[in-house]
Amino acid sequence: MSQDTKHRVEPSEHSGNSNVVDHHAPNGGYIPYPCVRRATDSIRPLSVTDDQAPAGPRRPGDPHVIKVQPLKRAEMQPSYAQDLGTGEIDHGFYGSMMQALGACVGFCGAIPCCPFPNPFRNIPQGSVGLVTRFGKFYKSVDPGLVQINPCTESARIVDVKIQIISIGRQNVITRDNVDVEIDSVMYFQIINPYRATFGITDLRQALTERAQTTLRHVVGARAVQSVVTEREAIAFEIAEIVGDVADKWGVAVEGILIKDIVFSADVSASLSSAAQQKRIGESKVIAARAEVDAARLMRQAADILASPAAMQIRQLEALQAMAKTAQSKVVFVPMQLQSDVVGQMAAHPQASGSGLQSMSDGIGPAGEVGLLNSVSSM
Repeated sequence: MSQDTKHRVEPSEHSGNSNVVDHHAPNGGYIPYPCVRRATDSIRPLSVTDDQAPAGPRRPGDPHVIKVQPLKRAEMQPSYAQDLGTGEIDHGFYGSMMQALGACVGFCGAIPCCPFPNPFRNIPQGSVGLVTRFGKFYKSVDPGLVQINPCTESARIVDVKIQIISIGRQNVITRDNVDVEIDSVMYFQIINPYRATFGITDLRQALTERAQTTLRHVVGARAVQSVVTEREAIAFEIAEIVGDVADKWGVAVEGILIKDIVFSADVSASLSSAAQQKRIGESKVIAARAEVDAARLMRQAADILASPAAMQIRQLEALQAMAKTAQSKVVFVPMQLQSDVVGQMAAHPQASGSGLQSMSDGIGPAGEVGLLNSVSSM
């Protein structure tokens, strides 16, 4: 077997079967079938990337497998088929004659390439056929092929899929006398083909006019801020009002969505300014709360450090921190601390040890520790 050709197994001399290569099989890509092959036949595994994957059935563990759910009868179009019969249709002698003539014409029209009208009508999926005889409804048919009398009967096709109507951009004045333009869309579905066809002249125009009127009524009863923040509630309220009326027309309103709300330039600037001022006010409140908390903590710290010994320790620590740098500084020593140090040093100039001891007697144990640390650092 050549190395440049595709890898396959030569048919056996003793059997018409052959080994089948499956590149997606977990055992290396080979599914053996009962056969006898020559010892000289060699099989070399073929490395296949995702871009060069051969066509064929994929395994369930393959991440590139697309799982397709089969169609269920309950998810398909429901049946609208109904036959009321022609017993109530009284057409007289003329009607009987036209019926017989239509049957003859339809028989001839069913022949291909015949100039007579074809008696068969095609009802597409997602639609319902309403058949009338002499203008009177007597039968509804599901999608498929239906036969009618070309002289006395007619079939009207009604779309029962979910349909979309653009309500259009409406100029509405809110309760606080602000002009807004609202663009919305409505989704509906015909659930009673008879009412939608024979109960109203123009169904789409009627739904559009009703939705526009309801939109102006609902939005006009609200303030402009409510229109901006409660868009879903407004759409739900409009859908409920329109749906109650549309149900009498054989239509179910699936929902109404507000696509866009357009304000004038002055109103937009006013709304943005109000929002900005609100954010500024909230930031000021947060800053004031932070200052109150900081003042409370500082008050607690002041109560803790109210003793003279603690204040002297803080003063000495500040002096120690300032004396660590090499640059020259002017240090302002508090008058009480300076007088205490000078007084103690003047009283005992002969011994630094005894001077420190006497200083410690004046400032207490805590001041003694801070003073020793500061003097040793300086």
